[in-house]
Amino acid sequence: MVTPPAARTSEAVEPRSYPFSQPKKLDNEPLFQALREQEPLSRVVLPYGEPAWLATRYEDVKVVLGDPRFSRAASVGRDEPRMRAHLPPPGNILGMDPPDHSRLRRLVTKAFTVRSVERLRPRAQEIADGLVDAMIAKGPPGDLVADFALPLPITVICELLGVPFEDRSDFRLWSDAFLSTTKFPPEQVMEYVERMRVYMAGLVAQRREEPTDDLLGAMVLARDNDDRLSEEELLSLAQALLVAGHETTASQIPNFVYVLLTHPEQLDRLRGDLNLVPQAVEELMRFVPLGIGAGIARYALEDLELGGVLVRAGEPVLPALASANRDESIYTDPDRLDLERDETSHVGFGHGAHHCLGAPLARMELQVALETLLRRLPGLRFAGPEADVEWKDGLATRGPTLMPLAWDA
Repeated sequence: MVTPPAARTSEAVEPRSYPFSQPKKLDNEPLFQALREQEPLSRVVLPYGEPAWLATRYEDVKVVLGDPRFSRAASVGRDEPRMRAHLPPPGNILGMDPPDHSRLRRLVTKAFTVRSVERLRPRAQEIADGLVDAMIAKGPPGDLVADFALPLPITVICELLGVPFEDRSDFRLWSDAFLSTTKFPPEQVMEYVERMRVYMAGLVAQRREEPTDDLLGAMVLARDNDDRLSEEELLSLAQALLVAGHETTASQIPNFVYVLLTHPEQLDRLRGDLNLVPQAVEELMRFVPLGIGAGIARYALEDLELGGVLVRAGEPVLPALASANRDESIYTDPDRLDLERDETSHVGFGHGAHHCLGAPLARMELQVALETLLRRLPGLRFAGPEADVEWKDGLATRGPTLMPLAWDA
């Protein structure tokens, strides 16, 4: 039941358990539409943390993400609403507001500008072609996840940061721990998080002995020579870049391919004109609900009205990105995939100060991935029944763990 519109406050509304339902594959939450229409700010309680407001309309979500009256730094020391038992580590850039957030972000922004990322495109294309060469040589069927979707962004971020590619199995495991909701028990999560911290500290120590010109080397210089970040901030930022730099793209590549294969008319349109790939990536970013829950909570710094309710100072609000990207007031027929959609603005990469730092890199890699797969693997299709695709379980992000594909040899 959706609570009728009224002057609602946190005391007047009984919170619902969130997520409202168990997400299946890439289905969006069915209750979102009713909430957008009748209760755009609803009271929820997540598996962990204090109750919160859930913002479901596009414009409200953008306010939560971009208005300085909403704070991430205010979450420090709070039992913030979350899907996972563990809280973010200290010094995490996601727990900061400007100017501290801006100080850390400026250290690495140059590596992720559109111009800098475009210089990486030829190397990303070379990696993608090499992976497809190996798939063709082995012959169908192939596993899109293991053979292509994981190694492409992992190789790119390893080369950019200066992390040894041969250690990928370790940091893949540690990344899963970072994103675990139920896959690992809390004590194991903390063990893996600490292992990753020790690993990054070792790479930092190596660069102090022998400076390098990779991104991690530049961060060490900023720490040691310019004193622009603490040691804890350095390690936390390095870990965040490694995890975020491959995990979401590695999930979205098979997500996008799955959506295209299950929307054959859109797939045929894209195959007929690969110049549509950049626009297709934006529509797929809008269409695919990557997370299993809402975004990271922001805390109101003062009393304010949002979505017809009074949000009091100190109350957390969760932005439902997957709902905002299907808002009928913004998008025509929002539940329909349309690779030629004119309304390309979405919040798939967030908004405001915490807009995804790596968005240009992710866009480039997704464009390279889709164009390469469709150009070089004609007739790309599921190798068997769609049910053969296996999906992640117990993690904060959605996506296949196995996707058997075939193509015309």
